[in-house]
Amino acid sequence: MPSDRPSILYIHGFNSSPQSQKARQLASFMQRLGLADRLRVPALSSCPREAMAQLEAAIVELGQPLLLGSSLGGFFATALAERHRLKALLVNPAVLPCRRFQDYLGPQTNYYTGETWELTPGHVEALAALEVPAPEDAERYWVWLQTGDQTLDYREAVAYYRGCRLRIEEGGDHSFQGFAERLPEVLAFAGFDFVASDFSDS
Repeated sequence: MPSDRPSILYIHGFNSSPQSQKARQLASFMQRLGLADRLRVPALSSCPREAMAQLEAAIVELGQPLLLGSSLGGFFATALAERHRLKALLVNPAVLPCRRFQDYLGPQTNYYTGETWELTPGHVEALAALEVPAPEDAERYWVWLQTGDQTLDYREAVAYYRGCRLRIEEGGDHSFQGFAERLPEVLAFAGFDFVASDFSDS
């Protein structure tokens, strides 16, 4: 049954998986705090429609989770946050990825699983169907960007999420350096109650 307790739905990016560095750091952190049951990190289908169905099912299971989306996962998180009025923390999010993916049609390989698949115009059309107007709710959104992102231009996200709370750090990269050290802030934004001692030696 859905719970009204705080929870987190982590949404990985393009050709990624639950084995990505940020996903593993978050899972380990919550495990140490005894909160593993409040986290879901689904292995998303490469098909946007199927991935959204997986995420919708996870939202039903969790109730009102914080959507924590990285890269393409940030795009999915935005669509879901607008649809369900959920909070979202976005890490170097992709903005309007259908426009970028036109240049990547063809064979793909998942970085972590080795799965091979084909990026088709149908995938791009499905992403385009998920586009929403730029959100303006500073209370529900927190966007983390690093200017050294070598995959996405952080300025696109600055412009798109201009009405939201932004954290812009100089340097870094697409993986968002220092993510593990900021996990207490993630849990605080998700609504977890804790004291500083909970994070000792974490």
